[in-house]
Amino acid sequence: MDLRKLKTLIDLVSESNVSELEITEAEGKVRIVKSGGAVVQQYVPAPVQAAPAPAPAAAAPVAELPAPAAAAAAAPSGHIVKSPMVGTFYRSSSPGAKPFVEVGSQVKEGETICIIEAMKILNEIEADKSGTVTRILGENGQAVEYGQPLFVIE
Repeated sequence: MDLRKLKTLIDLVSESNVSELEITEAEGKVRIVKSGGAVVQQYVPAPVQAAPAPAPAAAAPVAELPAPAAAAAAAPSGHIVKSPMVGTFYRSSSPGAKPFVEVGSQVKEGETICIIEAMKILNEIEADKSGTVTRILGENGQAVEYGQPLFVIE
């Protein structure tokens, strides 16, 4: 990756609300992380293909991972409305305004249920299913990631 491209990426991250950016290309991977105003950059060159190492004769026991059932129990049941973008989650149209929905609210498909601010643009997020809001998973004013669960509708 050339130096001009790296400089441009660093400038974009430092001037935006993005806190982390990772790009993988044929030459390697670049990860730019903004921490407390300073931008930290990591460069990992592409891996070189090598012959596989022979398997050890006696392998040490591997710690077991939690059962999938435990992870499934923590997942909310019902239809999950996920964030369609990275940004800041807001439950209402302005700081003093009433939230779009509360737990127990009846929503119709296409009705605005929250706002996600991305790059100084307020994006209204609509319910993609009609039903009752049973859980609100997003915290007002907090950053959300693409695909992050925001609401549960049953």
